[in-house]
Amino acid sequence: MAQLVKVGITHGDMNGIGYELLLKTFDDNRIEELCIPIIYGSSTAASYYRKILNLQSPLFHTINNIDDYKNGQVNLINCIHDSIRIEPGYASNDSGKAAYAALDAACSDLKNGKIDVLVTLPINKDTIQSENFKFPGHTEFLQDTFAEKESDKALMILATDKLRVALVTTHLPISAIPSMITKELIVEKLKALNYSLKRDFRIENPRIAVLGLNPHAGENGLLGSEEKEIIAPAVTEAQDTGILCAGPFAADGFFGSGRFKDFDAVLAMYHDQGLIPFKTLAMESGVNFTAGLPIVRTSPDHGTAYDIAGKGEASEQSFREAIYMAIDIYNNMTAFDEARSNPLRKMFFDRGRDDEKLDLTKEESEA
Repeated sequence: MAQLVKVGITHGDMNGIGYELLLKTFDDNRIEELCIPIIYGSSTAASYYRKILNLQSPLFHTINNIDDYKNGQVNLINCIHDSIRIEPGYASNDSGKAAYAALDAACSDLKNGKIDVLVTLPINKDTIQSENFKFPGHTEFLQDTFAEKESDKALMILATDKLRVALVTTHLPISAIPSMITKELIVEKLKALNYSLKRDFRIENPRIAVLGLNPHAGENGLLGSEEKEIIAPAVTEAQDTGILCAGPFAADGFFGSGRFKDFDAVLAMYHDQGLIPFKTLAMESGVNFTAGLPIVRTSPDHGTAYDIAGKGEASEQSFREAIYMAIDIYNNMTAFDEARSNPLRKMFFDRGRDDEKLDLTKEESEA
């Protein structure tokens, strides 16, 4: 029997919808047949939200150390030992500190092989800022924490089973984006996306669409030169390496016409260019996956949703899909890597002698 994947889950911002998603998701205990859930959070917060939301979900198995987890139960590691005021719908420094405490503990266990994958619930990118966290979001923090070599660079991919959108740039002001778009960066992202589609999603010959930067993809230089001078040459260079990619496409027409259905993934130039159409088409089921690092991390594709926190109105579908996708990607990566670490030896049957096999992996002198 295959070993269950240990899924580490950080509680995110305690004043958002994170605990509602946890309680609703694990109310269905069938998920425990697929993985071992280990929540990094606060038993006090879990009890508080269970009460105010009037949810009858099973109690979590509360532990203080990862080694005390139990199969067949939803485990919760108490990471918050100070008394913290819970205020649904309000940003606070306390909730930011609690979010970081959980993230730090989970990342430590992930580094040490205590958990297999990481699923993060939404944080407030402002209140989590501290001496220990000086990043615009999870993606940049995880790259800084887990990159082992220079080529380990995080790639944000928003994904469903039918639509995948990756980003060349992530959390930047609009004014800073044009200067960041280079041919080298686009080619780097295309290579990373192509590899992720093969390894993480097991798509053998992925097809990638590349969006332009300007309206109408620059209109042949009339509305900007980046398409002609940077993006199109990057697409050509990537094609020369064997990547099946095309573009640049005008973003509005590309999504509006349904052209995205012809591709396995889309590479957008900046955050809103990719995420607005993605969330319009797949808000309920979309997942944020951080590719390009030696770890698996997913998250729901939405934020803290302060406006509905504590009201029982949040949908847990995206969070549930994030758990499923983390498990699938972990299994895909494991199978992909195992297949390449011990490939089948290439054998050749001599047509003249049907009983003789020649091993083509040997040097001529060894044959």
